[in-house]
Amino acid sequence: MTIPIIPFDEGEALLDWLELTQALADAHDLPKAEIGDTFLYRDPDTMLTRSAWIDGLGIAVKTANIFPRNPQIGEPLIHGGVCLYSDHDGSLAALVDFHLVTKWKTAGDSLLAARRLARPDSREILIVGAGTVGQSLIEAFGAGFPDARFTLWNRTRDKAEALAAELPGVAVADDLEAAVRAADIIVTATMSSEPVIRGEWLQPGQHLNLIGAYRPDMREADDEALRRSRIFVDSLDTTIDHIGELKIPIAEGVISAGDIVADYYDLAAFERQSDDEITLFKNGGGAHLDLMTSRYILDKWTAAKGS
Repeated sequence: MTIPIIPFDEGEALLDWLELTQALADAHDLPKAEIGDTFLYRDPDTMLTRSAWIDGLGIAVKTANIFPRNPQIGEPLIHGGVCLYSDHDGSLAALVDFHLVTKWKTAGDSLLAARRLARPDSREILIVGAGTVGQSLIEAFGAGFPDARFTLWNRTRDKAEALAAELPGVAVADDLEAAVRAADIIVTATMSSEPVIRGEWLQPGQHLNLIGAYRPDMREADDEALRRSRIFVDSLDTTIDHIGELKIPIAEGVISAGDIVADYYDLAAFERQSDDEITLFKNGGGAHLDLMTSRYILDKWTAAKGS
């Protein structure tokens, strides 16, 4: 049997953001994932391998080779791939493009939360951060909230303008505070170690969706934002003890782990209690979400190929 090799463009042409969020939701009804990360180093290069096994879904091993010198020779900073294995016998089921899985996993993860935690009548969406993830978020949230208008803010305005020029109808904001106050949904995808979102700016009924912080020393929202919000995460296991967004304020007594309402393994709890409450979601990622996304991609690929 020929093992499918799924490249970015061919794979992406088959995918649908709303279908992906349903696939992620369905996969969380299966037994809880076993996950593990491994790092190998050769200064200045890093190999990160993230693995997950979900009984009934299969096994995924996602490898990211991070070579900081690559951009100097015209190569991407990161190369990698996702090996997907059968849950039945452990055989290799597919090799999926790393960037395809990462794009759809990251944005789809946050869209699933927003579809449940944002007000259904949300019309103004602010994207904070004009990198590659920012563009993916506009695509994903545009599918989830088709009547919404998008505004983009970036610390460097030129970068925001360049991205907005590629996306018709997307506006660029100069004043972050004013843009936050005017939004129904705020989605952050920055590399900031210091909070960029202030709780005093938040308005009743907003949904704040945090993606960028991934290290123990990184945060995108301040203490007041956490105090004012009902807090949700994609995975308790990949956020509380690992990401500064929650690890720091819990250690300092600003909030407690018990203030986190639920993760995706209790998806029924992902609902608003009122139109006025502020909901906050922290996207922590994790290899189990790579597995869920890869399986969705393979299923779409297999259906399209008729095999």
